[in-house]
Amino acid sequence: MTTQTPTSKPMDSVLPHDVPSGPPAGLPDPATLASLANAFFSALPGNAPQGGTPGVAGTLPLTAPVLDEISNPAPAGSPLAGPGGAGTGVPGAALPQGHVPGGNLLPSAPTHILSLGNRAPALAPHAVASNGLPDSAVTVAPALDPRFGGAALGVPEGHGAQRPSTGGAAPASPVSAGSASPYYFLGETAQARTSTVASPDIVVPGWHEVSAQSLGLPGVDEPLAEQRFPYDRPAASQAAPSRTSAEHGSGSHYFLNLNEASRFPGQTPGATGGVPHAGPSAHPPFDVNAIRRDFPILQERVNGRQLVWFDNAATTHKPQAVIDRLAYFYAHENSNIHRAAHALAGRATDAYEAARSKVQRFIGAASPDEIIFVRGTTEAINLIAKTWGVQHVGEGDEIIVSHLEHHANIVPWQQLAAQTGAKLRVIPVDDSGQVLLDEYRKLLNDRTKIVSVTQVSNALGTVVPVKEIVELAHRAGAKALVDGAQSVSHMRVDVQALDADFFVFSGHKVFGPTGIGVVYGKRAILEDMPPWQGGGNMIADVTFERTVFQPPPNRFEAGTGNIADAVGLGAAIDYVQRVGIENIARYEHDLLAYATSVLQPVPGVRLIGTARDKASVLSFVLKGYETEEVGQALNEEGIAVRSGHHCAQPILRRFGVEATVRPSLAFYNTCDEVDALVSVVRRLSSRR
Repeated sequence: MTTQTPTSKPMDSVLPHDVPSGPPAGLPDPATLASLANAFFSALPGNAPQGGTPGVAGTLPLTAPVLDEISNPAPAGSPLAGPGGAGTGVPGAALPQGHVPGGNLLPSAPTHILSLGNRAPALAPHAVASNGLPDSAVTVAPALDPRFGGAALGVPEGHGAQRPSTGGAAPASPVSAGSASPYYFLGETAQARTSTVASPDIVVPGWHEVSAQSLGLPGVDEPLAEQRFPYDRPAASQAAPSRTSAEHGSGSHYFLNLNEASRFPGQTPGATGGVPHAGPSAHPPFDVNAIRRDFPILQERVNGRQLVWFDNAATTHKPQAVIDRLAYFYAHENSNIHRAAHALAGRATDAYEAARSKVQRFIGAASPDEIIFVRGTTEAINLIAKTWGVQHVGEGDEIIVSHLEHHANIVPWQQLAAQTGAKLRVIPVDDSGQVLLDEYRKLLNDRTKIVSVTQVSNALGTVVPVKEIVELAHRAGAKALVDGAQSVSHMRVDVQALDADFFVFSGHKVFGPTGIGVVYGKRAILEDMPPWQGGGNMIADVTFERTVFQPPPNRFEAGTGNIADAVGLGAAIDYVQRVGIENIARYEHDLLAYATSVLQPVPGVRLIGTARDKASVLSFVLKGYETEEVGQALNEEGIAVRSGHHCAQPILRRFGVEATVRPSLAFYNTCDEVDALVSVVRRLSSRR
């Protein structure tokens, strides 16, 4: 290898037309290197002579150099180097040990071709990785592994459950039926893994020669539309998906979105030959342990114990797909949007608008123009109160909320009432924590201008009958806002079916980043609303005499928005749709029922909120203890819960308490974790 001269350009700075058509002068021919490598691997004990590793389904033949994923000695500009000089394409990011074939090779990930001679003893299978594969060297397509996940790495299918029989003789799998892939959505067949096309949306370049494409760079003649992150092609370039197809998402860069029906030929959903699906769904069988492996933070240890995260109503954790998507944005797409003609602005704009389209499909909106990005649910409600509210609510008018509301759905309306002279009226709840619809009907009258209610209570978990509430509001001539912060991660939302005028939620409550949220509004209502903030992006023309505003949604997105986290929210939605929101709802319902059955009988425990229809929240007090004491005792065992008033003081005071302990569940929680929590509560109970 020659060292880089001061005049040579790093690979990251090479423009498409600068990419060399062949290897730089003086470098060995890649085909020759690959041939030598194949011969080397064939000579290892137990290996077949034609490349690939017997016993490892789908191992790719060595047609491209093997890269050292983090200590790549090839200089920038070499065809053997990945973007940025490191094989992962992300500086400082190595493959997780034990998560991919070859990941346990000492001293690190798959070996550089030029050092194979010094590493022969380490290449013999000597351990079993966590995905059940023998720890043999596996080919990695240059620079493609971070973008295409297991397809490039040859990770075999695994759902954490035995693959159902199709009724015919199937070729014996070298991987045990019970072994699980380290990532939940790697479900490609061996044929798909060796094909150059991994899915309809992911075209993997042929790896028979080193090229710009094989290095993860755009080709010389490749249009800009194909250079961006492959899963964020804008909706305008695709046929509009049906509601059914949209439920599966458009693909996360970490997981391959394959057609489930093709993977189970001859079977109907739900009839899986002894492998129980969570319900009629085209998604893989629900395997909570496989899902947990997608969330790296769940491996954290707190006070010497593995973290148990029961604070999901406050915020949810992020799957690796979301973390990787954020890293990819900042490494390859980072730019301001809408306001430049250069390539990165195009990529960033397309990624941002693709995320808007994903949100639109996720909640069933009629158009992406009905989706406004904000910081979160709190800002969303404030935007509506201070634009639509100021315009339409006057003195003597009435605003209705429920007793269950978070402070974010109380305070903005109080402020509006104080500003305009309107009145705030409250729907009462019964002793179980469910709203009283008959009392609500009595509150409605011709002065009611807006009804704003939560779909799921963050303090009690009550699922509110919002469809009926919206319908009754419309009969009275009022608008209706639904706070979906606690619902979108637990149940299917269809804003058109609800007929809500506004629907709001936060990204961090649905496994996405913090600092990003959504306002949905019916198009006609948004077009009639004045802007809230003024500045760049929301204007069509500005003079010192007047300003012409953009139409929605840009009218409400002044300044530089949270571009990267909007893109991350899109990746989170992709992830949720792959698991299947109905599968999530069913699993969480069963987990909540179990948790209630074992926590409620503990002496001294009083559950706050016992409505028949609940979602993933347990709120309780323990006799003889302050809620902070219970929270601290749980934390000593690595169990995270919320203790306090949960920004919902009115509803807690309705039940005579100022604070509760609130374990809140997500689809990555388990019955074992519930048992650990209840064990601590029982121990505390026995002491007083």
